Amino acid sequence: QLQLVESGGGLVQPGGSLRLSCAASAAAGFTLDYYAVGWFRQAPGKEREGVSCITSSGRNTDYADSVKGRFTISRDNAKRTVTLQMNDLKPEDTAVYYCATVDLTPHSLQAICVSRGIQFVKYWGQGTQVAVSS
Repeated sequence: QLQLVESGGGLVQPGGSLRLSCAASAAAGFTLDYYAVGWFRQAPGKEREGVSCITSSGRNTDYADSVKGRFTISRDNAKRTVTLQMNDLKPEDTAVYYCATVDLTPHSLQAICVSRGIQFVKYWGQGTQVAVSS
């Protein structure tokens, strides 16, 4: 069982930035190197939705329209982490953010990860709260 751990959430004012990180639990003995990873979020009273995804190589990504130009997903396989840099945050970005492994090929990831990637999630993290408020 792969255990994912998110960090970096918090409270920020509109226009601010946060950097979320996702790593595999060292205790579990797994790494993220061979997995495509997605970030998903769930706001109160809403369904969980895809935010951004990245292939295991880091060469292919996918973004939700609502975050394009503001969020950047990246990975450092040497450090075994996947990062979501969130800039120009808006109140509507408030949600619990989850990282997850997704069983998608690079081509499919670019095409459908954000819109349908939840169907292909194998492992979830526990989530980290992001709150954007003045």
